[in-house]
This record gives sequence, structure tokens and C-alpha cells, in this order.
Amino acid sequence: MRQLKLLLLSLCLCLPGLSFALEKVRVGVLEFGTVNWELDVMQQHKLAEQQGIALEIVPLASADASTVALQGGAVDVIVSDWVWVARQRAAEQDYTLFPYSTAVGSLLARPQANIKTLADLKGKKLGVAGGANDKSWLFLQAYAKKTANLDLSQAANVQYAAPPLLNELMQQGELDAVLNFWHYAARLQVDGLQTVISMPQVLQGLGIQPDLPLIGWVFSEKWAKEHSAAAKGFLSASYAAKQLLKTDDNEWQRLRPRMKAENDQVFKALREAYRAGIPACFGEQQQQAANTAFKILAETGGKALVGDLSSLPAGTFWQGFSLPICP
Repeated sequence: MRQLKLLLLSLCLCLPGLSFALEKVRVGVLEFGTVNWELDVMQQHKLAEQQGIALEIVPLASADASTVALQGGAVDVIVSDWVWVARQRAAEQDYTLFPYSTAVGSLLARPQANIKTLADLKGKKLGVAGGANDKSWLFLQAYAKKTANLDLSQAANVQYAAPPLLNELMQQGELDAVLNFWHYAARLQVDGLQTVISMPQVLQGLGIQPDLPLIGWVFSEKWAKEHSAAAKGFLSASYAAKQLLKTDDNEWQRLRPRMKAENDQVFKALREAYRAGIPACFGEQQQQAANTAFKILAETGGKALVGDLSSLPAGTFWQGFSLPICP
């Protein structure tokens, strides 16, 4: 039946006189987020239509707005992290996640600050994006405790702020170091900031597989069962878009106006950082790594982050679709 549907769809795309009812999938995304790059590729190359899907992009103002939209039924799919999914499942909600990206930030420092190790952050001004319960910040604290017996939240003068503001403060010399999201970190690296430690290095130091996806496409398990072809088709289109972005430099040139890259160096840094974050596989090893990571987050972030959970609930990761090259 699915093959017949795709055949009819291909005829409709080739013959304007024919029409075919596509199944709508509403995707909620931050209005200026990097997820829009992938969705743009899906639309440009009709990757969703080839899977029998009419893609509707719903712009949202914040991460909180996206989860509210999903819970309220205003959208079918969002990008979020598996900690949020785990808490929802603990509350008997059926949300589930399929990996979207492994891209994570880095700890960067101004060369003049002379910060070579985490111990050098003592007494220094450290900017942190995402707030006190940001996953990268919690991992960094756990790593500092494990490797240097250092309580980083107390040793440094920590300032929480929005990612764009942190970049501005770094450029003005008002911070010594910053832990920011990957696309903001890429811009700062081009400006000459030095990498003290990358988040994959932190994860590896904690015994966690460094290519662990921290965020993914999130949707209701009930929705995925009732709209199985649409759910799988959307993820197939997402994978196809990622492969184009991974291999086709011309596609990035087309996307460049969306990226707001100030110059060629920033453009290339954003492109390569995005490509490095494309998941190659998500199987048993990655799920075990997620469980290890969750336990560390629970120990560091406490109930404010994970509630009463001590491990990831069953069903946190959706098993209805596999990355094509995943063993």
C-alpha cells in the first residue's frame, strides 16, 4: 500500500493535472533556530512530499513555547531533549524521541584570561547559556568534580544569560570564559577565542559515548501509531535532508542567507559544526550511553532537573524507525 501511495504521489508531482491528498505533519520550531535549515532543505527538494507528507512549519518563540504547543495539540512534532521526554513519561505522558543532532557546545576562553584548564576558572567570570539546569553545564560540573575535585558552580563567578548576550559580553571582554551552544561557540572560535574543552571531550571523560544525541524529534507515541506512515515518512525526509547537508556544499550556499553568517569564516564554521552533529547511528550502544548520561545528570542536577527519576523510563526513545546505516 505504501509503495502504491508513493507511486501515485510521484505521478502527481510530474503531472500537474493530477492531485493526491498528502498527510499533514505540523512541526513546531524556534523561529530563528538552526532546525529551520534542515526544514528548508526538505521543502526545497520536496523530500516530505516524496514521503506523502504535507509539511506545515509552525514558528514558535521559545523552547517552552514548543513544549506547550506539543502538549496542547497545536503541533505534531518539535525538537527537545530526552530529559524532558523522560519527565513526561514519568508523569504518564506518552511522548517519545528520535535523535536529531549530536551537536553540542564548548567551553571557550579569551586568550588574555590565561585559562588552560578547568582549575584556571577559579575566581574568573564564566558565562553559561541555558540556565542552571542546562545539560552541558551539568556535565561540565560533573567532569570538573571527577577530574579536579572542583565545584565549578562555586569556584567560578557564574553568570547565566541568553546565548546572543553571552557572545556579546565575550566580545566586549566582560567575561573570561563562556559555555555556549554550538552555533554561538562556532562564531566565537572564529573571533579567536580558545577552546578549553569541548563537550565531546567532557562526555568521554565521564565515560559517555561522545556522539550521544542530546536532542531529538519529539512527538506523541499515540500520534506515531495512528499516523505511522507520516511519522516514518517525516523521519525519512529528515534523514534525506541531513545527507544533502552532509555532502553538498552547494546546498549550504543556497542556505547561506538563512544562516546570518557575518563572513566566510563564520559560514564555514557553522557548516562544519552542523555536519559534525549529524547522527550516524542510534542503536543499543547509544541508548546505554543515554542511560549513563541520565544518571550523571540526576546526580548533578537533582530533582529540579529529573524529578524522582533515577533512570530513563522505557519508551523514551522511539523504536518505530531506524537510521538506515544503524546496525
